[in-house]
Amino acid sequence: MTTREYKSVRSVYGNTLAELGRNNKNIVVLDADVSCSTQTQIFAKEFPERFFDIGIAEQDMMTTAAGLACTGKTVFVSTFAMFAAGRAWEQIRNTICYSNLNVKIVATHGGITVGEDGASHQALEDIALMRAIPNMRVIVPADATETKQALEYAAKEYGPFYIRIARSNLPDIFDEKTYKFDINKATTIQEGNDLTIITNGETLVEAIDCGTMLKEKGISTEIISVPTIKPLDADTIIKSAMKTRKVVTIDNHSIIGGLGSAVCELLSEKYPVPIKRIGTYDVFGQSGTANELMDYYGLNAKKLAQTIMEYLNK
Repeated sequence: MTTREYKSVRSVYGNTLAELGRNNKNIVVLDADVSCSTQTQIFAKEFPERFFDIGIAEQDMMTTAAGLACTGKTVFVSTFAMFAAGRAWEQIRNTICYSNLNVKIVATHGGITVGEDGASHQALEDIALMRAIPNMRVIVPADATETKQALEYAAKEYGPFYIRIARSNLPDIFDEKTYKFDINKATTIQEGNDLTIITNGETLVEAIDCGTMLKEKGISTEIISVPTIKPLDADTIIKSAMKTRKVVTIDNHSIIGGLGSAVCELLSEKYPVPIKRIGTYDVFGQSGTANELMDYYGLNAKKLAQTIMEYLNK
């Protein structure tokens, strides 16, 4: 495959946060004792008076964020996805989202690629948990450009957001000069006629490489990047499904409740077609390098191509 330059999206988050803080003195940032990992430390060094390390107390952090939002602050809150979405779910639901407060939860270390930290730290259910809550918007960026623009959008729009940031470094996919993040729109990466592949986040680059492998086998794939799972761009997905009549979804997440579930829910009501969901299959993760785990769970380009060919040949 093409040689690519990989960037830390966590560093993009930290630097974008600092940039936003320079332009908006109303922004405050909270972290749960992992600011080195989430890269909120960049904001903390520049604006120590607007940074609060709550410690390993994620539930307290969310309610503190809610309190600050009630005073008119724009609040960014960060920790690992497992603990943001899982440990503090009730506080997010009842305190932040029920009151529709201006809190942006930017959770890092989402998905299986957390790696050696293992099952206790691998959030494979966070999208399902967050998209089920009223008033919450859910975004999974695929590269540095999309991450930066999604953060900028969330900062200026009122209300709760959940933005999932990868631990892994990601290659550039979108041109920062021409790409424009739109919360209501998916992006068609390439057009095809035989199959629609729908994905986001870390697995977008794998889907693109998978599409190249399938092309060599005579399969024309349409690849759609869906950075926003909620609200979901129904029009783009339905239009593609009507053209190809076969859909594959790819999640760095459980197949239960993630992007694949959202697409199935949409198409089952609006335009039923055969759908294959690829993700983790109702299992916990395990320890290993990110590459080893992507291979083991069938999420790299080679394994995706194999799974899709088996699906098409049934």
